[in-house]
Amino acid sequence: MNVTILDDYFDTLRHLPCFAKLADFNVRVWTDHVQEIDALAARLQDTDVLVLFRERTQITAALLDRLPRLKLISQRSVYPHVDVRACTRNGVLLCSNMHAGTPSYAAAEHTLALILASVRQLPQQMASLHAGEWQMGVGKTLRGGRLGLYGYGRIAKAVAGYARALGMRVWFWASDGSRQRARQDDVEVAPSRAAFFSESAVVSLHVRLYPATCGLITAADLARMRPDALLVNTSRAPLIEAGALQAAIEQGRPGFAAVDVFEQEPVIDPPAWLRHPRVVATPHIGYVTEEEYDLQFSDIYDQIVAFARGEPIHMINPPMLSANRPR
Repeated sequence: MNVTILDDYFDTLRHLPCFAKLADFNVRVWTDHVQEIDALAARLQDTDVLVLFRERTQITAALLDRLPRLKLISQRSVYPHVDVRACTRNGVLLCSNMHAGTPSYAAAEHTLALILASVRQLPQQMASLHAGEWQMGVGKTLRGGRLGLYGYGRIAKAVAGYARALGMRVWFWASDGSRQRARQDDVEVAPSRAAFFSESAVVSLHVRLYPATCGLITAADLARMRPDALLVNTSRAPLIEAGALQAAIEQGRPGFAAVDVFEQEPVIDPPAWLRHPRVVATPHIGYVTEEEYDLQFSDIYDQIVAFARGEPIHMINPPMLSANRPR
């Protein structure tokens, strides 16, 4: 089978241990990003199995209708970028491991890095030093501060552990069911959504993106935050109501933001708000480490091997297996 991997920007995957799992397949790796339908269709014309890097490329119905050989799309985590109905209609199986056994420690570590970079003004201090101007301001200490984690999944719990090691006071807010699980685990839950946003020195988002969670964080939530508070988003940009964070930073509540995710990626022409002196931004690198790639793509390649031997795993649209492919 012909396997195509899209968007491996730095040609990393073929050099990782997990790549050996594809030894019996004909693999082609593309290191640039293309979204235009004609160009993608030409690249994928002879592809049997398509491997995706998260949401880097949108897999639309218009594209799928032009890929007669495609049999499998393999990836990990959520799939808002894939038209699942069009996959099923075209006889394409989507496999994605939604229940990985370990958190993304890379994403948790990057969350902590963004918090530290923001409160200690690291980008600004570095720019000042490079300009020969020495110190440019006074940062803050995390110890004793209140960290609010929105979400109660594996990554949020890992971030909580790091924050407690720094002496921060941690509490959570999440869905009703997740808050109940947190209480059962004897961890602190904020008394209300309003208190969570208004009393936290740092609020960090750790929620999966589904249609139901789009716009989960509203302008009203942000307006409750303190002028000296920090909002961190290493999860997904659409979790925040469209345009709300940009407006909130301009209005000064919260006073600071640290983001790793954006509405449209890659960001080619950064908007003015990303250059705001109270914003720290990175280009969606929360999960971009060699160790994390090896873990994630080991899962993805296992899906390909299982499919090749007729025993597919992590199926998102299994009904297509018995459907007639309309060609």
